[in-house]
Amino acid sequence: MTGRPGRTGRTTRSGGQAGAGDLLELVRSGRATTRGALQQATGLSRATVGQRLDRLFRAGWLREGAGGPVESPLGGRPSITLEFDDAHAVVLAADLDTRHARAAVLSLTGEMLAEHSGTLVVEDGPDAVLGELGRWFAELLEKAGHRAEEVCGIGLAVPGPVDSETGRVVQPPIMPGWDGYDIRGRLARAFSEHTGAGRVPVLVDNDANLMAYGEQRTGYPDCSAFVLVKVSTGIGAGVVVDGSVYRGVDGGAGDIGHIRVGADALCRCGSYGCLAAVASGGAVARRLAETGVPAASGSDVRDLLASGHPGAAALAREAGRRVGDVLATVVTLLNPGVLMIAGDLAGTPFLTGVRELLYQRALPRSTGHLDVVTSRLGERAGLVGAGALVVEYLYAPERVEERLLAMGV
Repeated sequence: MTGRPGRTGRTTRSGGQAGAGDLLELVRSGRATTRGALQQATGLSRATVGQRLDRLFRAGWLREGAGGPVESPLGGRPSITLEFDDAHAVVLAADLDTRHARAAVLSLTGEMLAEHSGTLVVEDGPDAVLGELGRWFAELLEKAGHRAEEVCGIGLAVPGPVDSETGRVVQPPIMPGWDGYDIRGRLARAFSEHTGAGRVPVLVDNDANLMAYGEQRTGYPDCSAFVLVKVSTGIGAGVVVDGSVYRGVDGGAGDIGHIRVGADALCRCGSYGCLAAVASGGAVARRLAETGVPAASGSDVRDLLASGHPGAAALAREAGRRVGDVLATVVTLLNPGVLMIAGDLAGTPFLTGVRELLYQRALPRSTGHLDVVTSRLGERAGLVGAGALVVEYLYAPERVEERLLAMGV
């Protein structure tokens, strides 16, 4: 909510004057990048803008860039532009799959500074897995040439539904032993144990949510309704509406893998007939194994598809048709501009199957302006989304004020 301009400055969304955090958000978003533009956007006086910018400069969060265009029609010196200084801190991010994980050090603007991937089995339990991630993070920081004290936060993507208030997974079908576990606390301790640094904020979200967030922000920033479907060992969807992840009331939004599709296959959640039980990478792997093809997971199916295995291609296309049937309802309900298919099965056979049923079952009104695409970021999407989640959390206007006060600035 924005109030009228006046001598005391326009009101912010919280109803008060624009603070240092609001000014930083205007600069970071590119909506106002000079002192004059900040005065105009906030209604604050030149002196007040200067005072608040000074706090951000002392914190090391802003820097002066090149001179911009002359703001006055009478000429004069060009205005000095203001830029978010992404060199003052780094972010750690990790993306867990059922048997594999990726981790990275990222800049505050999302640049990948160091990266590692390897085997990490979620069935080994949260204590072991998160402890190992702490070791990975320590090695990655050394590889990137950054000190642990420069880390401002950690983002983690997990293959299960997450309560965003607590950061705990809730009844995850493919994460045995993780239900209700204090992921934030354990990962923060693991980071400290392996680096010797103090504890930092840890944010946790569902992997499809963070993949969708990363893909939408980097490739489709103007798309107001964006859906990503990840088809790997399981099936999940992430939804980004007006630039924010839609999570539902307790983090359960997008769990389309457990929509019933009329089959009688037993799902890992304990129910029969779930979409994931018949159309996920795990389901395709089981069907291949029944015919004598060595496959145990979605990643095995991905490798078979990459090698042109005809049986894998046929089953992937059939799985795509089943998923496309469900997505016809999703598209009708949400009317997205982009539907992105990602994960182990996101290749031509699966995508062909999705399109066959989607366009057959959904009304033309729902698909007339729909782009059905595959991932741009690939296996890095979850890392990019996790890093962005941390940055948006830590540099939100209200949190900027808290952090500046804690720094004594």
